[in-house]
Amino acid sequence: MKKIFAALLTACMILSLTACGSGSTTSSSSAAGSTADSSAGGTYTIANTPKCIGISWWDRMDTGNQRFADATGNTVYQSGPTGDADTAVQISSIEDAIASGVNAITVIPYDPSSCETTLAKAREAGIVVISHEAEGMENVDYDMEAFVNYEYGAHMMDLLAKQMGEEGGYVIMVGSLTSTSHQQWAQGAIERQEDAYPNMHQVCDLVEGSSQEAAYNTAKEVIATYPDISGFIGCDTNDPPGIAMAVEEAGKSGNIVVTGTCLVSQAKDYLNSGTIKTFTFWDPADAGEAMCNLAVKVLNGETIETGVDLGVPGYDNCTVDGNTVYGSAWVDVTTDNMSDYDF
Repeated sequence: MKKIFAALLTACMILSLTACGSGSTTSSSSAAGSTADSSAGGTYTIANTPKCIGISWWDRMDTGNQRFADATGNTVYQSGPTGDADTAVQISSIEDAIASGVNAITVIPYDPSSCETTLAKAREAGIVVISHEAEGMENVDYDMEAFVNYEYGAHMMDLLAKQMGEEGGYVIMVGSLTSTSHQQWAQGAIERQEDAYPNMHQVCDLVEGSSQEAAYNTAKEVIATYPDISGFIGCDTNDPPGIAMAVEEAGKSGNIVVTGTCLVSQAKDYLNSGTIKTFTFWDPADAGEAMCNLAVKVLNGETIETGVDLGVPGYDNCTVDGNTVYGSAWVDVTTDNMSDYDF
């Protein structure tokens, strides 16, 4: 009878989480017997609320949530807008997490400033808040970054410059003009170009590609407007494949360099065709697991300082500056190592 009751209780909890939030979807990762009451067995419940769910990047982050749950016995569920980023739905998902009494929220805000008020409510309720890709947020315990954002942007520029022969015009595409991390990557890239590659130049201001279709359409417009363009950096994972599609359609594969942040599952066809030769990324599963570990350290009252080990490669010797925790976790991908990343 106890086993039957426990199974029914778990099923009810999952159903209640799935019902949270208009336009949102929830998936749950938990060990048997997990509970939000930290006094019962020392376990916690963590709500992971990314920009959206149901695409490769955030599905991969949920893999890290599951690894953490399996290893620790804590409960993690992921909830947010489905398919496309939507600030209103993301805020609704955070509100639902607050109402359900979770111990911690890990959040990757689509529009950081719009989430501040809601995250303040979470902290007032005693909920630990860990953000990611949102350096500078105020209403969080810590923001955890895979790397120093300006350094990552400079690295993307190095990749672009090498393939462009260090000369010619380029464009930087961001997923959203309100994305803090994308703005910082772009600034880091531009500063590196101005310092190290004087024969390169930015042909226009930042452009936006919030989906693969949007990236494709924007890249088509850029190529038509600046026919001598030599390269693109795409900051959102949807950007490089959308740009590559436009480059191939224009018959300029090999003449226009495409790099940036992407996943093998999204870019493999363009890697194989040679339209994309190198891109970079960080493993969102590792970021998800590291955020959960950081949340538990805060919940347990541990000191968070430079050298902190969040239990994941790339996050095992972090730098702490104020309330920002930096790892060193980027990876470059070519046809030589693409088979190592099956997501």
